[in-house]
Amino acid sequence: MSNKTKRIVILNEVELRKTISRLTSEIIEKVKNLDNLLFIGIPTRGIDIVEVLEKELFSKTGVKIKKGTIDPTFYRDDQNRVGTRLIKVTDFPIPIEKQEILLIDDVIYTGRTIRAAIDALYSWGRPKSVMLLVMVDRGHRELPIQPDFCGKIVPTSKSESINLRLNIIDNEEGVFLEKL
Repeated sequence: MSNKTKRIVILNEVELRKTISRLTSEIIEKVKNLDNLLFIGIPTRGIDIVEVLEKELFSKTGVKIKKGTIDPTFYRDDQNRVGTRLIKVTDFPIPIEKQEILLIDDVIYTGRTIRAAIDALYSWGRPKSVMLLVMVDRGHRELPIQPDFCGKIVPTSKSESINLRLNIIDNEEGVFLEKL
């Protein structure tokens, strides 16, 4: 982080843990058959959030949720604008047919990543339903996509960024707004 970057705490570690607990309670309430639920993480932080949510949900219900990953990179319509990164393996533990899918990502912004993830998902089969969980909704949607589960809504300017940090990777935990 350069001297010109200003960092604001959106959720501290305790608030992030409470948010994760609330989101898992909302999932339990909304999804009637947890055995039919499949968590799908979107790289990069969505994959890490899947792990955290899966542990929290198991501690509340004793149900071990199936989990996988999907990399929507090649399904994006804005690759020339966002560039590419190292591709993650798309991996599902079971066929997605007739499953209730919960796509999980850290931040929703324009909606393009989610649209690409849905396109990628349907290239693998037809799930019973697809829901979306994000930790932060920062606005500026370019597509009509809204999360079913949202940790926090944080209006931002386009020059700001939202960063989710987790102890398991970053040695700190929280959600931060960074202004250039």
